[in-house]
Amino acid sequence: MSPPSTADPTHPRPVREGSARPMRIPSDVLKTQDWVISGIVPDFDVEDVWALPVEGGADDFASVIELQQSLDFPASAPLPVRVLWAVRDQLGRAFGLGRISTSADAAGGWPPVPGTGEPSLLSRLPEDLRDKPANAHFPHQPFRPLYRTGTEFAEEISNRTMYGVLHLAWTHQGGGRYRAQLTVYVKPRGAFGRAYMAFIKPFRYAIVYPALMRLLEQAWSQRR
Repeated sequence: MSPPSTADPTHPRPVREGSARPMRIPSDVLKTQDWVISGIVPDFDVEDVWALPVEGGADDFASVIELQQSLDFPASAPLPVRVLWAVRDQLGRAFGLGRISTSADAAGGWPPVPGTGEPSLLSRLPEDLRDKPANAHFPHQPFRPLYRTGTEFAEEISNRTMYGVLHLAWTHQGGGRYRAQLTVYVKPRGAFGRAYMAFIKPFRYAIVYPALMRLLEQAWSQRR
């Protein structure tokens, strides 16, 4: 199933806010796009939607996923990002929140989806995707692959503050061109989780996402 074109007024193109800043998309664009993820996270909040600086043809999505898996972030990010990660890890130790850099494999069991007893979102997958491996593994990252199709890839994460999903989509821009779109879905763990997400949002916008976008753009251009 091909995702809808974003070349018409109902699918607004991202607005560039500066050469080194992320390209944010209004979350309303998701209402015009038919993704599998919509039926999996109806009880989650849309935290962010980004148009990534990654473009290509219809057959390039596998390369986009490979790029994501190979990205050494935040280790290869600028110093402010690495300092921010280190501070978060220290606070995690002090307040029992866990370390943000702990890999999913090392974390072992993790907290279930808030408000449910679900240890994973795998049980919510459509039947035709439940037995299909995502063909992705992140041995050094805090994510676990959820599912993969020809135009979507989703991975889940859980910690003491929230349960989240990173959704990567290959959106048709018209003329046979596609662009990577990243959506972040979250389900905070109560009032503390909501407060924590609000507290870190300025740091994500000012430090983390700009560095991530630059790294993605550089890495993708080297592959072309």
